[in-house]
Amino acid sequence: MSTTTSSFKSNADGTQVTTYTWAQTQGQPVGVVQISHGLAEHGERYDRFARALNAAGFIVHAVDHRGHGRTAGGKLGDFGSAGFGGLIADVAQFGALLRAQHGPQQLPLFLFGHSMGSFAAQAAILDHSSTWSGVILSGSTALDLFAAGMANAPADAPAGLAAFNAGFEHRTGYEWLSRDAAEVDAYVADPWCGWDVPPDVIPSLFAPAPRLADPVQLARIRSDLPILIASGDADPLAAGGVLLEQLGQRYRDAGVADVTVKLYPAARHEILNETNRDEVTGDVVAWLKARANVA
Repeated sequence: MSTTTSSFKSNADGTQVTTYTWAQTQGQPVGVVQISHGLAEHGERYDRFARALNAAGFIVHAVDHRGHGRTAGGKLGDFGSAGFGGLIADVAQFGALLRAQHGPQQLPLFLFGHSMGSFAAQAAILDHSSTWSGVILSGSTALDLFAAGMANAPADAPAGLAAFNAGFEHRTGYEWLSRDAAEVDAYVADPWCGWDVPPDVIPSLFAPAPRLADPVQLARIRSDLPILIASGDADPLAAGGVLLEQLGQRYRDAGVADVTVKLYPAARHEILNETNRDEVTGDVVAWLKARANVA
């Protein structure tokens, strides 16, 4: 297994987007996974997951989204002139580049989106569902319903990401991410994680919400696109799993035939960094292999 760093120029506004590749070097690859990370983190946090996917036969590609990691160029939180819409376009563009790169090998390409990255994935598949052979949404939600819940929060409720920790013990303020204290501490210690989110960013993430809930738009997704929605039922974005079940039902109502909603009891937002992460990774690998027709 080897990791390489590269970049591509965003068609949205010229932003140079940093990419990472974990090459599968043991035998013939069986598929490709594109990772779209969450808000206030970066692509290299997925190294452990990527190496597990490598071991299962998958080539893995990730990015540092605009405003994140190396792509930010020291300006963390600056999404550039194209904003979150540009980030969505970057996901689609990178998917098309990977499809072209791996097309000659006829390898299935899967999109794994976490949190903010899952919102971008939800938007990208409305217009580009033919790019991917399957999509995994981790730490996701039905954005419009989640936004409505936030709007009804008490006036004295914590604002921004701090609101997500309200229901948990407060040691670092990031306990909502995982039950594993070591993983939370690693997040806090990472200079590319947990930075103060600019006030314009959160509203921009919710801007696609009406379109993501529109049955006419959802019907644009090809019916044979497999979708896995996986989260901890203690994830604040999941609302105990209710919002994820509603999200899954929307895809089914739109005609998508293979939709799976998987909830992990007591797990929090970052299921890949949870105490049961081996279980989660095993489930994801099994789902990918089944959709890649690998025994």
